[in-house]
Amino acid sequence: MTMVGRIATWAMGLAALAIGGAAAAAEPAPSASIYGTWINPYHSVAVRTLPCADRLCGRVVWASREAQQDARDGNVPNLIGTSLLENYRPTGARSWAGTVFVPDMGRHFYSLIEQVDDSNMRVRGCILHGLLCKSQVWQRVSELPRG
Repeated sequence: MTMVGRIATWAMGLAALAIGGAAAAAEPAPSASIYGTWINPYHSVAVRTLPCADRLCGRVVWASREAQQDARDGNVPNLIGTSLLENYRPTGARSWAGTVFVPDMGRHFYSLIEQVDDSNMRVRGCILHGLLCKSQVWQRVSELPRG
């Protein structure tokens, strides 16, 4: 093969690699679903998120003794199984709006969820329909804490 032939072959190979790389880069990376088990930043409550018809919801699957007692003080006798995240509708690719139940207060608040990345979601509870909010970042867990 001549030098010109080798350069042409090399150039075609490089072009094919560049086109293939661009196609691969254009595909969005797969992301983990919002559905799963998440623990609050205090490691006192874990919630399993799941679809509820066309909405997102979440139920308490684990709680520390202290969190369970706080819930009882708020007139929630059985924290495990309580619906904490209710009726969230999608508002974007990785965001939802719905209602969060705060067991120790026995109250529901307007809420926003944003899946920050595959391992973290930000849950905001708001008053005055979003005017004043407090947020927490919950982490995805594969195992529930013991105890």
